[in-house]
Formats: sequence, structure tokens, C-alpha cells
Amino acid sequence: MLPVAPPPIAANELRPGRFWYAVAAVTAVALIALGVIGGVSRFNDVTDAVDTGRSFSDGETVSIRLGPESDRTIWIKDQGPSDSQKCSITGPGDPGLDSPAIDFFLTRDATWNPLYDIHVKRSGTYELTCSSDGPSEYAVGDHGGIVTFLGGAVLAIVLSVLGVGIAAVIVLVTAIRRRAHRKRLLAERRDAGAQPGPTPAVPAPAPADGEHHPTV
Repeated sequence: MLPVAPPPIAANELRPGRFWYAVAAVTAVALIALGVIGGVSRFNDVTDAVDTGRSFSDGETVSIRLGPESDRTIWIKDQGPSDSQKCSITGPGDPGLDSPAIDFFLTRDATWNPLYDIHVKRSGTYELTCSSDGPSEYAVGDHGGIVTFLGGAVLAIVLSVLGVGIAAVIVLVTAIRRRAHRKRLLAERRDAGAQPGPTPAVPAPAPADGEHHPTV
């Protein structure tokens, strides 16, 4: 007699559960979306990093509204920072100017470089004045420019690659473990089906007509 085939194994019997595939998909989508949002945000920031429409020249005084949370920088056009350029800031509290990080900002006809980072402790209106040995043009903008944008773009790429990598690992590990579990269940059920059952009792033959068995 051929052995009876074990019953099929339903997908929901296998462990780990299939919801881990959903976890992998959600992880990948979340990290990719986070990277894209961060990259787009950085791009929008860099396109308006410097307010070139309100530039000012040597000796001019401009007023600007600032607060402790303001991240603002004085930028100079077509020339890197040097000892010949000086700026000053006056206003409430004790405002200050610090050396900026290396960065740059490009327009259609000029390159802008950060000259000073502005730091204030109180909200209010501040006045800025800059001067140099030669004619220079200045503008106020954000701390970050192209270099900051590139750093954000790299981070966005890293997040996207990380999301795909984590998802791939989760899917691979889940598939391998489910396959191993399936093999284990099949082996257990095959072994259970191969074991012989109890031998059925055979009844004694009925006595023939006229035949009497001795009674004890």
C-alpha cells in the first residue's frame, strides 16, 4: 500500500508570519519618503538661500528683523572672505558676528560666499553695516548654501539605500525561515503518516452445524 500523502500546509501556519513582508515594505517606503522629503526641502532652501534682491553696498546700513531662532548669514558677492571686509551689527541685547562655515551660493551671473554668521539673543530690529577696501556687494541669507544642500542630498540617498537594504534583509530572512519551517512541518507530518496503526482484532470462526464445543 502506498503511503498516504501528508495534508497540505496552509501559508498562515508558517512562521514567521507574512506580516513581516508588510513590515519590510513599510520600512522601505518610509525611509525613501523621508529621504525624498529631506532632499526636496534642502533644494527649496538652497534656491532661496540668499536674498539677492535686497543687496547692499559698502557703507550702507540695512535693517533686519531677527530673533534668537534666526539662522542668518551675511553673504558677499564674487569674493571670498578676507581681512579687507568688515561688518558690524547693532541692536537689542548683545548681537554678534562669527566666522561661517565654507559654502557658496550661485546665481545666474555671480558667486556668493558667506562672510559672517549672525547671532542674536533677543528678538528685535538690527542694523547691519559692511565695508571693504574695494567696492563690494552684500546680502543677508540663510546659513546654508550649495555645500549644505549637497550634504542633505547625500543624506537623502543614504536613507533611501538604507530603506531598500533593510527591507531586502527582512524579506530574505523571513523567506528563508518560512521555507525551513515548511520543511520541518512536512517532515513531522510525513513521519506521523508513516507510523503503522493498531492491528485490528480477528473474530473467531463460528462453529459448524452439529458441532458442539465442550463446556467447562
